[in-house]
Amino acid sequence: MTPHRRLPLAMLVFTLAACLLLGVAPKADRFTWFMENVPVLIGVPVLVATYRRFPLTNLLYILIALHGLVLMVGGHWTYAEVPAGHWVKDWLHLARNPYDRLGHLFQGFVPVLLFREVLFRKGVLRAGAWSVVVLVFMVLGLSAAYELLEWQTAVWTGSSADAFLGTQGDPWDTQWDMACALLGASLALATLSRAQNRQMQTLEVQG
Repeated sequence: MTPHRRLPLAMLVFTLAACLLLGVAPKADRFTWFMENVPVLIGVPVLVATYRRFPLTNLLYILIALHGLVLMVGGHWTYAEVPAGHWVKDWLHLARNPYDRLGHLFQGFVPVLLFREVLFRKGVLRAGAWSVVVLVFMVLGLSAAYELLEWQTAVWTGSSADAFLGTQGDPWDTQWDMACALLGASLALATLSRAQNRQMQTLEVQG
């Protein structure tokens, strides 16, 4: 097995181990754990099923595994109760646990590179200013869809969705979530586009 193929396998093992460790006895209730982990529970099988015919770059596999870890940690404790977030809250004298902001930053950072890679390699988009606009709006659409999911979950299930919503009493939580996703997408495009281009070119040569 080549080093290029070993890394996705290592990320898969890492993700499955983290899911098992954080999912066996979560501090949050099982409903909240499930809702926070839905992207992982769906995404991992999809990535495994599509690996042979459409492998992604190693950069993306690493970022997806890290994003999954962020989601699984949030699902284990709930975003409002993650201990590391409380440490940062006390250190910076914040009004709320900021771990939720990290989660939504990743919600922009990783998906924008996934969208970019798939659309570029499929020939749907080409590098340029318009591709940046399209990708950023795709991330904002994803973020808005997630906020709508949170809203409808609260409508359907009532108070049992409070931990999933994780607003922590902030009336602007939805706007902050989308702003963090926008910031994450912008940072990813500004810092990792060239590295991703190089890895996509390597995949084309190997493929």
